[in-house]
Amino acid sequence: MKTRSKQSGLTLPEMVVVIATIALLVGFGLPAIRSLLNSFESQSGAKSLISASLASGRAIAAKEQRYAGIRFQQDSAGNQYMVLIVYEEPARMGNLTIGFRAVRGVKPIKLPETVIVMDLRYNPGLLNPSGDSVIDSDIEIDNVNVLNDTTSFSIIFSPSGKLVIHDVRVRNKGGIYQPDNSNPDKFSMDNVFNSPVNINNHGVGMFIQDDYPQMGFGPEESRNSFVIIYEKKEFEQARERGAAWSDYLYQKAPDMIYINSYTGTMILPD
Repeated sequence: MKTRSKQSGLTLPEMVVVIATIALLVGFGLPAIRSLLNSFESQSGAKSLISASLASGRAIAAKEQRYAGIRFQQDSAGNQYMVLIVYEEPARMGNLTIGFRAVRGVKPIKLPETVIVMDLRYNPGLLNPSGDSVIDSDIEIDNVNVLNDTTSFSIIFSPSGKLVIHDVRVRNKGGIYQPDNSNPDKFSMDNVFNSPVNINNHGVGMFIQDDYPQMGFGPEESRNSFVIIYEKKEFEQARERGAAWSDYLYQKAPDMIYINSYTGTMILPD
C-alpha cells in the first residue's frame, strides 16, 4: 500500500496572512528608511556643497589677488544660499572700505531645503554695533532680526589663500547705499544683493545688502566656524513655539565646524 507523502508549505489563508504582515512591515518601515536616507543625503550633500564653495572662494582670492570668500544668507522665502563674494575697491563701493560684492557671472548656490547653517553669534546692538554675543536663550533666537544676523555671515580668504578675519559689508555691484525708486539715479539692477524695496516691490535682487542693521543685516567680522542644522523643519517648529534654544539648539548641541586657516577645508568633528 502506497502512502501519500505529506506536502510542506503554506495554505492559501496562511499565505494571505504572511503577505499582509509583510505589507504592514514595509508600510511602517519605508518612512523610517526614507527619512534615514534623506538624512544621509542632506548631510553629505550639504558638506560637499560647502566644501566646494570654500574651495572656489579661496581660488578666486588667489587668482584675483584680493580678498574673497563665501557668504551664507537666506532669501525672502527662507531658502539659504551660499554666494561667492569678492572685495571691491572703495571708489566703486560708495567709498566703503570694507565693501564686498557678489562675484559676477556666478549664481548663488542653494543649500538643501532640510538644512540651515548658522554661526550662532549675533550683534546685540544691531542699530549700534557693540560686539558679538553667542546665542544662549530662547528670547534671542526668537527675534527675527537675530535669526537674520546669525544666518547671514561670511568666510573670507586673503590673496595668499589663508583664512582671515576681515570686516565685511556686502552691497550691490554699484556700491549704492540704500537704492530705491525715490531716487532714479540710485536705482540698482543687481540681481544678487539689493535693497528691501527693490527686492520686495520690483523683483530685483535676491538678498538684502548690509545697509539695514535694524533688520539684522549690517557690517560684521567674517567667521571661522559655523554649525549645520540638518532638521530645519524641526528647528523652525521649535522656534514657532518660542523654544528654538531650549528644545533644539541646547538639546541637540550641533557640533561646531571650524575652517582650517591654511587649507580652507572644514575640520569635521569625530
